[in-house]
Amino acid sequence: MVKLECDSTMQAREFKSFADFWPYYLSEHSKSATRALHCVGTLAAIAVLVFLIVIGKWWLFPLAAVPGYALAWVGHFFIEKNRPATFTYPLWSFMGDWKMLALMLTRRLK
Repeated sequence: MVKLECDSTMQAREFKSFADFWPYYLSEHSKSATRALHCVGTLAAIAVLVFLIVIGKWWLFPLAAVPGYALAWVGHFFIEKNRPATFTYPLWSFMGDWKMLALMLTRRLK
């Protein structure tokens, strides 16, 4: 099981690796409602992407990001009351979203 660790000193830190970033990412997603919104948003983004490919409008794939980011940001601004990590760490945050989703879907994230 992966446990959430909160450390407020990590916010001003420069991360040298994704492994260093991961505990910070989890601390920014400490509430289950935020994690659920991320999960639903990511799955909705996948569904939109698949739909666009099926209907032959693959060039509209950037639209798939809309439900994912919209739901995630609702969680950050209204539930966690923090700034999404994607603003400061876009690549690692994106990687964190997928890792968190995988852990949630396999029930290894509490």
